[in-house]
Amino acid sequence: MEEEEEEVLCYLDRVLEEEEGEVFEYGDGELDHITPTHRQFKGDGEKGLEMKKLVLSGFLASEEIYINQLEALLLPMRPLKATATSSQPVLTIQQVETIFYKIQDIFEIHKEFYDALLPNIQQWDEKVTVGHLFQKLASQLGVYKAFVDNYKVALETAEKCSQANLQFHQISENLKVKGPKDSKDCTTHVSMEALLYKPIDRVTRSTLVLHDLLKHTPKDHPDFPLLQDALRISQNFLSSINEEIDPRRTAVTTPKGEARQLVKDGFLVEVSESSRKLRHVFLFTDLLLCAKMKKTSVGRHQQYECKWYIPLADLTFQTLDDSDSSPSIQVVPEHEIEEMKIKISVLKSEIQKEKKAPKGQSRVDRLRKKMNEQESWLLLHSPTIPFRVHNKHGKSYQFLLSSDYERSDWRESIQKLQKKDLQTCLLSPVELQVLTSSCFKLRTVHNIPVTSNKDDEETPGLYGFLHVIVHSAKGFKDSANLYCTLEVDSYGYFVSKAKTRVFRDTMEPHWNEEFEIELEGSQFLRILCYENCYDKSLLNKDDNEIVDKIMGKGQVQLDPQTVQSKNWHMDVIEMNGIKVEFSMKFTSRDLSLKRTPSKKQSGVFGVKINVVTKRERSKVPYIVRQCIEEVEKRGIDEVGIYRISGVATDIQALKVVFDTNTKDILVMLSDMDINAIAGTLKLYFRELPEPLLTDRLYPAFMEGIALSDPAAKENCMMHLLRTLPDPNLMTFLPLLDHLKRVAEKEPVNKMSLHNLATVFGPTLLRPSESEIAKAQHITSASDIWSHDVMAQVQVLLYYLQHPPISFAELKRNTLYYSTDV
Repeated sequence: MEEEEEEVLCYLDRVLEEEEGEVFEYGDGELDHITPTHRQFKGDGEKGLEMKKLVLSGFLASEEIYINQLEALLLPMRPLKATATSSQPVLTIQQVETIFYKIQDIFEIHKEFYDALLPNIQQWDEKVTVGHLFQKLASQLGVYKAFVDNYKVALETAEKCSQANLQFHQISENLKVKGPKDSKDCTTHVSMEALLYKPIDRVTRSTLVLHDLLKHTPKDHPDFPLLQDALRISQNFLSSINEEIDPRRTAVTTPKGEARQLVKDGFLVEVSESSRKLRHVFLFTDLLLCAKMKKTSVGRHQQYECKWYIPLADLTFQTLDDSDSSPSIQVVPEHEIEEMKIKISVLKSEIQKEKKAPKGQSRVDRLRKKMNEQESWLLLHSPTIPFRVHNKHGKSYQFLLSSDYERSDWRESIQKLQKKDLQTCLLSPVELQVLTSSCFKLRTVHNIPVTSNKDDEETPGLYGFLHVIVHSAKGFKDSANLYCTLEVDSYGYFVSKAKTRVFRDTMEPHWNEEFEIELEGSQFLRILCYENCYDKSLLNKDDNEIVDKIMGKGQVQLDPQTVQSKNWHMDVIEMNGIKVEFSMKFTSRDLSLKRTPSKKQSGVFGVKINVVTKRERSKVPYIVRQCIEEVEKRGIDEVGIYRISGVATDIQALKVVFDTNTKDILVMLSDMDINAIAGTLKLYFRELPEPLLTDRLYPAFMEGIALSDPAAKENCMMHLLRTLPDPNLMTFLPLLDHLKRVAEKEPVNKMSLHNLATVFGPTLLRPSESEIAKAQHITSASDIWSHDVMAQVQVLLYYLQHPPISFAELKRNTLYYSTDV
């Protein structure tokens, strides 16, 4: 119970603490009977209810402070408006309306919300509902959108008026904010600039409170769906607006007295002297600065060292054709990237186990350190998309990014600032040192985005499969050839996972394409909308450079409570005036590991392989033979074959055709996208009632691949193949030969033996449900997957790297082991 009390008190401290450092104390006012010092928990059954009440109490207290701040802004607005039409105006009507735009509306919304919420908390019991109040508050966020759009203009107008009019300057620097009812601190003095930032800050705080309320609201409570809806609206709103940055935290004054403001910062990988370096890049209103963290002795404050800077007035974006030479980029083989991801997954599982063990903290710390090193390596070596900047009077620099969304973000932010009348700013060594030193306090991104830097309480993200249907888009001004790509985050960075077809010459594309995307700790889905470029002279400048024009981009948070449902969840992303409609649903990895046998034995999907071959009177199922033949005919040169997802609706159409054995199979295969055919083959093996290499032999394969002696491993692995049922073995061997032929084209299709083993290993070889059930008291199905997947990949890789294996030779050779494995 003491831990619960501590959590509550920490929560209230967080909510009530203001940026200026004041913490308001309450006396015997309206909220006195609901402060933490007067509450007691009555039992575990009431814990959630009590926590919810305390969350609401803290929020109500901060809401009172917020209303007082809005009121302080409105106080000078009325007389300023009244004098605007007099003979001695302080401001014009237009200036007043610009500076105080939407403040009156926001005040009325929150006053109404506060007045409705207060009596509910004063008369608190399990029957009280507040979800409708938060839902209504969220539905009025359109007012905030208008305020945010006007925010910078309001600040600039206030600053100009303050410089031009002494009377307004005195008013704007000394606004009086009332304290809460009966508080000891009756008033505080705050600047107008600080108060104008409060509405922007409030939306973020309200979203955090909704998270906390949902955490302590039972799913069967009437409030739950209403709070969930309010959270969804708030999150989408936050994603749709350009996040405004607190000018007080991000402003630096130049020697000339001008305000240099930090607009954006983040960690990027720079190619320097043919090697990759992790840099912290800062975009100010007039320059781009690239820095690295200096090594400091223990106990000393961390500092940045400036590597270079470019005035925005002199900055241009560079393509390969513009540069005399491009720095050679170290590219790590993809199988090494995949291996590192698996190692990190294994470490995560070990950390979770050690947390539960007595005296396991020291080992947890060691494992966390190791995981930090591995995740940092992954972050450094994964990005491949070039982003080049050039100083018109000097050098060029190249970064590597993992996401076109991120590259577009940096480019757009710089171009937006370049539209202003910028002068070249050359810094003296002292000015550069002062600016670089200030970066440590100004930065908004404090840690590299790796799991080991996150708090244990933070959501770990989703593991499993996200099904996404991209329906349509509207809002384009001209007809164009349009397509979308989907990105998700994993291991601290975003990767592109799927791409729709190009919808030609239209203003309203209707793709209606479904994709299955594997999630590895993902928290966000991004959608980018492109106009397809058909100028062949612009294509293939660089293997990793996208030349198509981005028409819009947006992202949504993958809230587990929203997407973990059997039903499709429909949503809309608004991007640059364009609206993209999509639906999604999620299947956890625990569920995706389960194989469901087909109830109808007439098809091929979900039917035992021996039943299919016997019915077809064939050695290898027809579906396997046809898919392999089609891939080798026209897909063997396709970049990422078997790795890139096919369109789910195409795969489902092929599944139906193969299951019903229609005469249209060959025609349909010849017209179908090759990635859909590759996806159909993978789906067939994934939906077998048991994996191709069988449940019975799974433990033996795991033991065989772990043997150290090469001769013993060879004998064991060949013996296990002989032990397979004939239909399984006769299907496995042609598949092996096919994958080897695909890998021979690696220079073209980028699919090595290891890449193919990573794709097919966990499909052909998985723990049985009984194996999972045995281990469930120790860990989850996801953790079992993490431990076993590396070995599954290694088993298939062993056979792929082995000299050709024939069925006849296997059966002729003498067995080294008994058949009772």
